Formats: sequence, C-alpha cells, structure tokens
Amino acid sequence: MEGVIDAHTRDLLTRQPGFDWTVTEFVRVVDARLPPRVFHKHCPELLGPSVTTPSRIPVHLQLLGSDPATLAANASQALSLGAVSLDLNFGCPAKLVNRHDGGASLLRDPRRVYAAVAAVNDAVGHAIPVTAKVRLGFADRRLALACALAAEAGGARQLVVHARTRNEGYRPPAHWEWIGRIRSRLSIPVVANGDIWTLEDYWRARTLSGCRDVMIGRGALADPWLAPRIRHWQLTGERLPATPWSARAEILTRFAELQRSTLPERVVASLIKQWLNHMRVRDPEAARRFERLKRINDLEALLEGLATREEAAGAAAGA
Repeated sequence: MEGVIDAHTRDLLTRQPGFDWTVTEFVRVVDARLPPRVFHKHCPELLGPSVTTPSRIPVHLQLLGSDPATLAANASQALSLGAVSLDLNFGCPAKLVNRHDGGASLLRDPRRVYAAVAAVNDAVGHAIPVTAKVRLGFADRRLALACALAAEAGGARQLVVHARTRNEGYRPPAHWEWIGRIRSRLSIPVVANGDIWTLEDYWRARTLSGCRDVMIGRGALADPWLAPRIRHWQLTGERLPATPWSARAEILTRFAELQRSTLPERVVASLIKQWLNHMRVRDPEAARRFERLKRINDLEALLEGLATREEAAGAAAGA
C-alpha cells in the first residue's frame, strides 16, 4: 500500500469500530541504520503517548529489506523509538522493489525468509512481536508452504498470506483455499488477505482458508466502511446498507482537511484523486466523479466536485 496509507488515512479508517490493528507503509531498509526521522515519517504515531491511531487502534511498523544484518540494525532502532510490533514485508510485488531484492523476491528461497525473520527477532530480544506478510510464492506456488514454515521457524508470531503469487500480482482470482493449506501446517495464527472487497468476500475468504481473521488493504480504500460493515455483521448478524456517496465524499473531504495543514494543496488534490481512484472500482458514483474530476488539480475545485448535491443531479440525468 505504498503511497496510499499514512497516519491520516489510518486515523480516518479506524474512527468506526472494525479494525483490530493497522500496519504502516513499509520502511525501506537497504544498507544502513536509518535515522529516527525516517521512522517518524512513516509512523508518526511513534511520537505519541502510545503507538496507536487516535481511536486507540495499534499501529504496527513494517520493514522491507533483504539483508539480515541491516534489518536487525533497523529493528533495534525501531524498538528504541517505541515500536510495539514489527512486520516484515515479503509480499510486495512491485517490479522496482523486487529488482532491488526486496519484498516478494525473497520468496524464491525460504532460507532467506528464515534468516531475515530470525535476525529481527534476535535484534529485539523477543521484546515485541515480529510478524510477516508473504504471498503464495514468486513465480509459482511450489515454495509457498516452505516459505511460511521458514517464517514461523524464524520466530514470526503471526503470518499474513496474500492469496496470489508475485507473478499473479492483483489479478483475480485470489486462491484462499491455498491459505488453508498453509494454515493447517502452522502453529501460529495465519491471516487471510487478497480480494476482500465485500462482506461476501470476507465470508468466502474465511470459509475457504479456515482463518479466523482477514487483512483488508485495497478493499478498505474502495469502501471505508467495509471493516465496520464486517464488525456489525459479526455482532448482530445484520447487513448494513451500501455506503452512500455522501459518506464517501465526507471522508475524502476530511482527508483533505487533515493533509492540507502540512502538504501543498496540489499534492493534496493528487492524494484525493488517488483515493477516489480506488473507490471507483467498486462504486458507480465514485467512478462518475473520478471521470469528471481526474484532470482537476485545484484543491478547492476538486472538493467542490465532491459535493453531494451532484449525486442527485447525476441520478436525475441517469433517469
């Protein structure tokens, strides 16, 4: 979720009950111990009284790298800054990241997954949980179980599994049943991830994987009320109505208000359109708004274009 999820987004998405914990964008670890400012940029919650969102939802710091010694040094740095949990990213499919030996590229050799997890565990002295996120392999699934077992053997206390290989990217379908094969062989909790856009997707992912929990990434941006929708169903058995455009516009507007205090308005406008781009995949009204607004760079004009009165006008025109 690089370039999409920051502290403001975490704040907005956790204001309603639904999420149990959140994860930062990855801190890219290459060949040096990074200064505190880098960790604070990715996880400003480290500067607060507790490493949580304002709604008290824990924030886990994620590292991405391949060299065990450098990962260990930065894990130690993160611990000294107050991190409450460290997550290791072995799932990023981005070509640039993989070309520089990061993310899913390590899934070609389970020994490297083990070495990275074990080094980070040793560095923090098991004082805080170390978790990991993987995919079902790099080019194919032959090493999926081996990599998962390697993460567990290295000391990972929880494993998130994205239900596709690196080469499959984000193309449907997600192979949730493969997560079930992994879960049945591990003794640590396994969390299902990938293509969870709706309440029905959540139930199918749980059923096919056998996992108790799921991780939501792009689905939470597409529908910011997806996690609350799932939680409400868990507690009551009732289905909430679809998220209206007015609610989507409101969260985008609040996002702009939070961002404009520190970022140039042109950058804020770009971030708004980036989030709206995620929404449009699953919501017709968001798709219409995106087409109208995608070339607007003036923030005030963009916010005006999100105004709810256009929803009624669009509906009337469609009728």
